[in-house]
This record gives sequence, C-alpha cells and structure tokens, in this order.
Amino acid sequence: MSELIPRQEGAAVLVGVDFGLPHFDSELEELGLLAQTAGLTPVARLACKRKAPDAALFVGSGKAEEIKELAALYRASEVIFDQALSPAQQRNLERQLDVAVYDRTFLILEIFAQRARSHEGKLQVELARLQYLSTRLVRRWSHLERQTGGAGVRGGPGEKQIELDRRMISESIKRTRERLAKVQKQRGTQRRQRERRETFNISLVGYTNAGKSSLFNALVKARAYAADQLFATLDTTTRNLYLGNTEDGRRRQVSISDTVGFIRDLPHGLVDAFKATLQEAVDADLLLHVIDASNPHYPEQMAEVQAVLREIGADTVPQLLVFNKLDALESAQHPLHLQDEMEIDGVQVPRIFLSAKSGEGVPLLRTELARQSGSVADTMTPGANAELHDAAD
Repeated sequence: MSELIPRQEGAAVLVGVDFGLPHFDSELEELGLLAQTAGLTPVARLACKRKAPDAALFVGSGKAEEIKELAALYRASEVIFDQALSPAQQRNLERQLDVAVYDRTFLILEIFAQRARSHEGKLQVELARLQYLSTRLVRRWSHLERQTGGAGVRGGPGEKQIELDRRMISESIKRTRERLAKVQKQRGTQRRQRERRETFNISLVGYTNAGKSSLFNALVKARAYAADQLFATLDTTTRNLYLGNTEDGRRRQVSISDTVGFIRDLPHGLVDAFKATLQEAVDADLLLHVIDASNPHYPEQMAEVQAVLREIGADTVPQLLVFNKLDALESAQHPLHLQDEMEIDGVQVPRIFLSAKSGEGVPLLRTELARQSGSVADTMTPGANAELHDAAD
C-alpha cells in the first residue's frame, strides 16, 4: 500500500553509522544542516552502530529494511548517509530501498555546485563532480543498465554505450583540468605581483559557518555574501586592508583573502580540485583561523581545520586564532580578557575574542594585524582609521 503513496520531493531520511570514531555526530546535526543547505528537507533521522561497514549494503540487510520502512512512513524521496558510500553500496541500497540514495560527499558537491559563482569556482566544482561521477557511471545513467547483446556480439550496444560515456567523462575531466590550469596560472601571476610589491598576505581559514565572511566584511567593508549556513561562500575574495601608517609616514596596507570553509570529512576530490583556492592559505604570511566560540564542538572543528591545513601544506604558516560570535555567548561564558594565548600542538598561539556582528573586539584585531604586519599601530587614530576603512571598499 505504501507504494501507492506519492513521495515528497526533497524529503530526506538521514542515516549515520557509528563505527566508534570520536567525532561521530549521533544527532546528525551537521548532516541535517548540509541537507537543508542543499535544498532538502530532513524528515527523519536514524543512527546505528556497527564494527565495520557491510560490504554490500553498508548497514546490513536488517537495518536497510528498517530504513526502507522509515522512508515509506515519511514518504521520503531520498536517503542521505553521513559517510561516504562505495559505488556498489550506493547502487545496492537504491535497489533495496526503492529511493534515491546519496552520501555526504555527493551532498557537499551539490552544495558547492549551487554556490560557486566565479569562473574558477565553477571549474573546480565541475572537476570534483566529474571525478566523483566517473566511478558511478553504471548507477548514474539508466541507459547503461539496459544492455542487450545480440547473437555473436559480445556485450552488445549497451557495452559500447558504457565505453562511450566513460570516454566522454574522461575527455570532460581532461578539458576541465586544462581550463583550470590556465586560471591557476593567472592566479599565480597575481600572487607574484603581490609578492613583488612586498605585500603582507593574510588568509582567513576556519570551519564552515564560523563567520569568516562576516569578519572579512567587517574588516574591509566588502560585500562578500555572508549567511548563517554552511558554505555560504565558496569563491576566494581578496581585498586590500589599510592598517595605518609606517614610521616614515607611508600608508601601510595588507592583502586579505576570504577562502572556502572547511568541514569534517571534506572529500579529497574537493581538496584536490580547490588546490588553487586553498593555495592562498599556503602562500599567506599569516592565517586568521576563525572559530565559532558559541559552538560547543569548536575543539573538534579546530582539529579538522588543522588536519586540512596539514594536508595542503599550510600547517607551518603562522596563525592568529580569532574566536568569533562573542555576542552569541552567555555573559557567564565571556572570557576575562579579549586577548590571550592558546596552546596548539605544543605551541602558544595568540588568540583574540570578538564579534564580527557587533564589532566588539574588531579594533583589537586590527591593532594586532598592524603589529604582526610591521605597521605602527600607535599612528592610527579613530578618524584616520575610519577614512582608511572606507577607502578599502
């Protein structure tokens, strides 16, 4: 009877499997935010425990049947897994559940595809999507499963179609790589120009939704898109930030870049595809590691960011920790001092508490940036600072 009830378009059942890893999100809170960001509506959540993934169905036949009943009960049209699925597991689950099945990797790729705005960003997303889909050819296109071999013909037209589609995907990946290489070369030229001008380069990094773009806007009066959602902005935006005068009276400016936010289990394909964007962090003189101070899971999020920085070779770049969203903390949670130090991997790293939304602590950050970039913070006056701030718009 449930088969006669139409599915709700975009309604999704969220599934997470606990394999004993410390970062397991039992409430599937982050997966729910990812689903909503992608335009889906979570209607049910199911978390279970396993020692290891089932080779065929990831969760085993019994749990798969439970998920099928849950999807039918809530008329869900999709099931989203919080972990990466192999092409075979994804295909088997779709046949078992009779609904579309996606994993965390696909969800992130979909969001990136929706949010990319620049030519470079679109190329990077396209490359990552093509690499992901290339391993799922049989599942992605239904005509590939309609193989009808004739007498004396091995495989038949269907097999030829698979080979054709594989060739098309391969050629598309090659073309996209070539186009992306040209864009990366242009970005490299821009970086060399900044280096020749001896510009101090600052790059904002942090977990997605930590408030990087809001802080970027507060510092340089840019109009970068900022919202309370995951991956609100994907494309790197670079502006000049004026920080007062040098000792000989010259105006001192630094280059500051807002980069894509990091997330747990960021697909390796995206790390590779976004190498040009993340290169801004590798080549920076200073990283502003922005942290959501109001998020109770911020230590785990910080660890994820550090892991990605190590992966792209930016872990040796000096950092300044910026604990953002001070306005979202209860008064009892407010720090005694807005500026102190925090130990990371045995190293004392300077830390500043602020609110990009209310502006509290932002002047303190500007002063610290002036100090670290070699500017003379003492030469800055409120009036002059306001003029320089406007000039950066």
